[in-house]
Amino acid sequence: MNQQVELELQSSWQERQDYAEMMLPLIGKLYRNHAVEISVYGRSLLNASAIDVIKAHRKVRLHEGIKLRLRESWPILLALSEMKLAPAQIDIGKLAFNFFYGTALEKQDLSAYLREQLSTIVDKSDDQQPQDIVLYGFGRIGRLLARLLIERQGKNNKLRLRAIVVRGGKDGDLEKRASLLRRDSVHGPFNGSITVDQERQALKANGAFIQIIYADSPDDIDYSLYGINDAIVVDNTGVWRDRTGLERHLSAKGAAKVLLTAPGKDDIKNIVHGVNHYDVMPEDTILSAASCTTNAITPVLQALDEEYGIEDGHVETIHSYTNDQNLIDNYHKGDRRGRSAPLNMVIAETGAAKAVAKAYPKLAGKLSGNAIRVPTPNVSLAILNLNLANATDRITVNKFLRNTALFSKLQNQIDYTASKEIVSTDMVGSRASAVVDSQATIVAGKRLTLYVWYDNEFGYSCQVMRVIRDMAGLLFPTLPA
Repeated sequence: MNQQVELELQSSWQERQDYAEMMLPLIGKLYRNHAVEISVYGRSLLNASAIDVIKAHRKVRLHEGIKLRLRESWPILLALSEMKLAPAQIDIGKLAFNFFYGTALEKQDLSAYLREQLSTIVDKSDDQQPQDIVLYGFGRIGRLLARLLIERQGKNNKLRLRAIVVRGGKDGDLEKRASLLRRDSVHGPFNGSITVDQERQALKANGAFIQIIYADSPDDIDYSLYGINDAIVVDNTGVWRDRTGLERHLSAKGAAKVLLTAPGKDDIKNIVHGVNHYDVMPEDTILSAASCTTNAITPVLQALDEEYGIEDGHVETIHSYTNDQNLIDNYHKGDRRGRSAPLNMVIAETGAAKAVAKAYPKLAGKLSGNAIRVPTPNVSLAILNLNLANATDRITVNKFLRNTALFSKLQNQIDYTASKEIVSTDMVGSRASAVVDSQATIVAGKRLTLYVWYDNEFGYSCQVMRVIRDMAGLLFPTLPA
């Protein structure tokens, strides 16, 4: 009997591996040839392994109560590979589950079903032009943005990383920049190939030619000399956060727009994709992608406010230490930040609670906030203590947030976990800007305490990428709607 069970398990596993390995080339070709990114219940399969594909399918059971087999999603993917599609993110898990187990059960014609569900992109011509991207600064966020841009390299890639601007230029600089892109202590090795072109002062990565430009200020650069035109310059330095400072980028020939990866000052729009990205207008030349914490909490707060109403609340952020703190005790102009970051919990101020109102004005004046920097290098936790307008209970609010993460307009921003064993390192590499920890939810009538994890580096960088796409005017819908 035990031998029979073992044979059945081996056979089942072999089947899943076979289907996963058949899927990988189709997933790759759909992105390279059509800019179609495949996912399963929100988990992207771009550059995934066979094991990643299997694990993504296992996730469906946690949400739906029954498993989705790879042999059920395989015909969906195969059909997609034979269709003419415009750029989009397509969730084959949701398509397959609905076709085999949901309201589409009575529909026997798979082709007709897919054409109905994907009507906005089927047989549509792709006339969207590629956009040149320049990264100004190559620190934590700059290098992660480079990874995200390079992983999408292909003939139909719409966002082309053309240059990286840094200070320096000393002997060995290029090799060190390449090494930092190849290896990361938090996010692991780069998924691809990187070579250094010393003669042309450039990096070659996964088929992309990336010019390294050495400059001390934005207005010293002529991007057109490198064949770069109408570029979106992503400022990762945080040196300039007001309009006057950021306008210096626009004086550089070949630059058309600027995106700041920090909270913007003055009248600069702070964009949290999923919440107010509709405010991005073609005429906007300077925008901010707000902060990592603002991107983490605003989508969750908006969803809760629209469902229950938020009277007021306090946001406490347990935040990983950042590069502006000291490794060992030393002088720092900021209060407490001079103390050793790897050894201390440090109380710090955060403007994230007030910044929520810039993206979602309905909460203006309703939130207070503070932060504690802790001795971890990445992944942070926001604790939302909220007074709601309408009473609820733990089961109801968790169910609402789970459905929001799976099926709402915020499905790319909010993720959800029901695990009792989740810790911060499990969130490294999360592409969502927020992950609701349902097991920690506390509800007492109109009082709600919610715990929200976020990868303050990678998750935020994914949000920045979405804003870049908005600035470029690129349409990339998430389907099924």
